[in-house]
Amino acid sequence: LSKEFSSASTTTTVGTVTSRVTRNGDAVMEKDLINHEDLAGDRGMMDDIFDETYREKEGPKPPMRYVWRNIILMSLLHLGAIFGLTLIPSAKIQTLAWAGLCFLVSALGITAGSHRLWSHRSYKATLPLRIFLAIANSMAFQNDIYEWARDHRVHHKFSETDADPHNAMRGFFFSHIGWLLVRKHPDVIEKGQKLDLSDLKADKVVMFQRRYYKPSVVLLCFTLPTVVPWYFWDESLVISFFIPAILRYTVGLNATWLVNSAAHMFGNRPYDQHINPRENPLVSLGAIGEGFHNYHHTFPYDYSTSEFGWRFNLTTAFIDLMCLLGLASDRKKVSKEVILARKMRTGDGSHKSG
Repeated sequence: LSKEFSSASTTTTVGTVTSRVTRNGDAVMEKDLINHEDLAGDRGMMDDIFDETYREKEGPKPPMRYVWRNIILMSLLHLGAIFGLTLIPSAKIQTLAWAGLCFLVSALGITAGSHRLWSHRSYKATLPLRIFLAIANSMAFQNDIYEWARDHRVHHKFSETDADPHNAMRGFFFSHIGWLLVRKHPDVIEKGQKLDLSDLKADKVVMFQRRYYKPSVVLLCFTLPTVVPWYFWDESLVISFFIPAILRYTVGLNATWLVNSAAHMFGNRPYDQHINPRENPLVSLGAIGEGFHNYHHTFPYDYSTSEFGWRFNLTTAFIDLMCLLGLASDRKKVSKEVILARKMRTGDGSHKSG
């Protein structure tokens, strides 16, 4: 593991690599053995590294148990979003701009917050930035930071297996929204309970948000987005509720879900053709940088989740800005040499055509 530091703020670059051939079920997979022990010590965790030893249990799968409360609520939410779409022509331009701002803030709460900071520890954030990201995360309403990060680490450690919360091998609908409409597979619960989540428990911002998550969601996801247009520029209450709150929230959910579904099924695999996640620029556009998914599952500790910097990646630009302002530091980045070596060894060859 080699470290290179920039003058503005620290950036750790992973530069040591060897390789081996492993087997996971029937799939032969060639993996880079970057010094995970050193890297994990630097980040304080390694539970997002794929577990080659996991084997799915033999025998029949457990019966699917529907969660009717979630099915009803998600159906009503999407009907409300469709109604919100019909109201767009009647909305004031300030209301549409406000809805866009709420979308960006809430998206950063997921991408820069619960994903890159708290799930992967790919950079460090000061207390003011962590508080902002926790507020933005509550506006996004996709489970509290602790639960989101726990499930995401399980997703990486047991990707595309029964222990993956949104296992894409079960189809597009399941990996997109269906996993929220049924009870978790027992392996997801079992493996999630065995993760080391001490870093999350030690973060007072994370635990404060978890303790007051429900009232924070009511305030930040629904009340604030509704009240601002109604109070400040006399937007109708109906439009204020159904566009900046309901429609914005639904679009944000589906943008995140597309990373679990479309980015696991559609696109090329220039870094590792032996895994399912793909490079999907359209998903990156909607999820402000999270669609470079073949790269991300190959190098989950890279703060940018991509080798291309700010391209289709507003979250990376945000983190870089926070570093410039002194609010973030210690960005983890994989070296160009390691990326190229991995492309040549396990990629699908698509990098040669750009």
